[in-house]
Amino acid sequence: MSAALAPLRHRPFRHLFMGTSANLIGNGVAPIALAFAVLDATGSVGSLGLVVGARSLTGVVFLLYGGVLADRLPRGPLLVGSSVVCAASQAVVAVLVLTHHAAIPLLMALAAVNGASGSCYQPAVQALLPQTVPAESRRAALALSRMAGSSATIVGASLGGVLVAAVGPGWGLAVDALSFALAAASFALVRVQVARPAPSPGVLHDLRVGWREFTSRTWVWVIVVAFCFLNAGITASLTVLGPAVADTTGIGRGGWGLAVAASSLGAVVGGVLSLSWRPRRAILVGCALMGLMAVPPLLLVLAPYTWVLVLANFVAGVGVEQAGVAWYSTLNEQIPEDRLARVYAYDDLGSFLALPLAQFAAGPAVLLVGLHATLYGAAALILLATLAMVATPSVRALSPGTAPPLPVSGERVPG
Repeated sequence: MSAALAPLRHRPFRHLFMGTSANLIGNGVAPIALAFAVLDATGSVGSLGLVVGARSLTGVVFLLYGGVLADRLPRGPLLVGSSVVCAASQAVVAVLVLTHHAAIPLLMALAAVNGASGSCYQPAVQALLPQTVPAESRRAALALSRMAGSSATIVGASLGGVLVAAVGPGWGLAVDALSFALAAASFALVRVQVARPAPSPGVLHDLRVGWREFTSRTWVWVIVVAFCFLNAGITASLTVLGPAVADTTGIGRGGWGLAVAASSLGAVVGGVLSLSWRPRRAILVGCALMGLMAVPPLLLVLAPYTWVLVLANFVAGVGVEQAGVAWYSTLNEQIPEDRLARVYAYDDLGSFLALPLAQFAAGPAVLLVGLHATLYGAAALILLATLAMVATPSVRALSPGTAPPLPVSGERVPG
């Protein structure tokens, strides 16, 4: 077996791999299906922003607690519980849409449940992955996992576009619910050997330790703060503004699904590239390439054609994957394993803090300044955040071996 596929020899990694892939297939379907379900029910961009924003808001609110849980509880069973609740909530949403009872307040409440239950998912998955393979295989496992995730998102986004166009958005949401159930079954089979956790002084103590670990490295918090604004521009464009443009131009719903899938296809190619190409200043290169994400919202204004958006999203996906692999592999190398989930939680909190605000604000912004001006604003936000990262000395100087782990006293080894 080649070095790139070597992590698949390990049973825990295989089950984690299958669970995350199943989850991401459904989550590739969900944004497209949910967006057009709300637009069909209300015809309102503002209502769509409220629904997707409700999920993001509760996900952010509970994220730090999810990170603490992922450092203090067995991560496999925690992922099982999270996936089961998400499966149930999405199944109810699917039934409501299929039976034409999809009232916006009810959809917001179910989206909030989904966001809260999924708050521990990302910290737990990212912190569990290094435990499923030997140290020498971790970078390959990360790249392989991200490539599989991107491939699953391609399948999901393409399937979402087909389902919405052919049979309606309700069936897309049903597929998402099924994917969570399959993910739960896979996560239940993940077995790793970990030390028994010492009693914790409490949640606040755990959060303080994680905060010190997070803030002790300037390059970490600078990038996270920048991504807070960068992700706001991206998510407003992809989850609210893009579907609105697609519905009023020749792009159409199927075309929008292809455009979203193209970004994931680019990420797969970027993942393959990352296996053989690791620039000395990988973090700097990755941060600079994030500026490519400003192109799709500009094209939604200047050239709203499916093939143009597909090409732009593909190229942006290649660049974004370089940033992702560089970021996660560096964190895995530099952050102690027993605090890794909490650092990932602070990372996710900072990176996604602006998402619900961006989604809630997208509709009013369109009413206030117009759809095109809002898209220009999203592109400007992405570019400014990218410039802030590459202009930071600690980001420009970071290379392998230049950022040794910094100890945090008073913390015991958990399981």
